[in-house]
Amino acid sequence: MFDIRNVNKRDLQIIELLLKNARMPKVRIAQRLGLTETAIRKRIKKLEEKGIILGYRAIIDFRKLHMIQSFTGIDVDPEHLIEVITKLREMKCIISLYLTTGDHNIVAEIICKDMKELEELHEQISKVKGVRRICPAIVAEIIKT
Repeated sequence: MFDIRNVNKRDLQIIELLLKNARMPKVRIAQRLGLTETAIRKRIKKLEEKGIILGYRAIIDFRKLHMIQSFTGIDVDPEHLIEVITKLREMKCIISLYLTTGDHNIVAEIICKDMKELEELHEQISKVKGVRRICPAIVAEIIKT
């Protein structure tokens, strides 16, 4: 598990730069931090191997593509949690899943071509054994990335 106490200052600086721009060239990161490119490559590889950096992805404004993005809260009976997660991982429109301690057990980031497809997906999710409630929150506008 990620423990910030086990990550040194340089690695945290690298993470901060990658959060702002995951496409920032390693040469530029090295220049900003006063390290060699080789050192940056090794540190990033180590962060990936430790599971601290899980991946890289573009942040898309799906509205401009005339698509729907939703962060859908899913309430699940605890005894069915693993089964539900397994089923959700197989659904093509769900691009990320988060196990949470908030209002919902699971939050799913969903991208659909239109409202009809989102409604159909929500219907499919609601039929999974152990799902109690679905609470969609459709993204109206991206304020900060």
